[in-house]
Amino acid sequence: MNVFGAGLTAKLASRVAVSAGVLLASAAALAQENPSTPSPAEIGIAALPRDLSPWGMFLSADIVVKGVLIGLVFASFVTWTVALAKGVEILIAKRRLRGGLRTLAAAPSLPEAAGKLAPSQDLGALVHAAMTEVRLSAELSDKQGIKERIALRLERIEAHAGRLMTRGTGLLATIGATAPFVGLFGTVWGIMNSFIGISKQHTTNLAVVAPGIAEALLATALGLAAAIPAVVIYNMFSRAIAGYRALCGDGAAEVLRLAGRDLDRAANPAAAHRRGTTMSAAE
Repeated sequence: MNVFGAGLTAKLASRVAVSAGVLLASAAALAQENPSTPSPAEIGIAALPRDLSPWGMFLSADIVVKGVLIGLVFASFVTWTVALAKGVEILIAKRRLRGGLRTLAAAPSLPEAAGKLAPSQDLGALVHAAMTEVRLSAELSDKQGIKERIALRLERIEAHAGRLMTRGTGLLATIGATAPFVGLFGTVWGIMNSFIGISKQHTTNLAVVAPGIAEALLATALGLAAAIPAVVIYNMFSRAIAGYRALCGDGAAEVLRLAGRDLDRAANPAAAHRRGTTMSAAE
């Protein structure tokens, strides 16, 4: 009986083993034909962008964010172009003004100063304007009125020169004021895309959130990169242009001094004759 029971148990065990082997083989075949669905983590890792460099983020960005990034890069290019061009212009103009001031300080009269300064130069325009007013007012005896009219001419020329020198700096002020807000717009749009991706995928996986956040941060960074240099350069140019205007004011004062000397000399011919005799003797 025990031998019979043991044999029966062995037969049952062998049948169970065969059945288990068949089931395992079937499962393996089904696994090969129909692979198991990957986990959400595996899906997120596979969907995560491989290139998270600034260029890669630009290429994968939304069309609106791309437009914002291109606009900010162009604004930065304009900033540095204006900085280079205006910096050279101010440097040359101030050097020319300093040379003209030395010429005016050494000139004894307006005609001699006009012979050394071209009308196209800043101080040359002041000298020739003063000579024009003196010539037009030659028949008038009110020397103080002539000086006032000369001062008015010089003031308008000085103001015009200052306006010409400030050309282009308005772009810097505009870029410095608006670039952060343009970058903020790109930031808001990128974050909005991130939330839209979350709602569509029904998951907060990093692969859904990261691209939009990266685009948003890139737009913010470019906005600051365009705005900060523009503000700094604009302030530097404001101080430089103020110095240029101060030099123009010094030139106008020198021209007015020469005009007053010429008018007084014309009113006192005897003194002018004595001065000429003295200079001839000294030579």
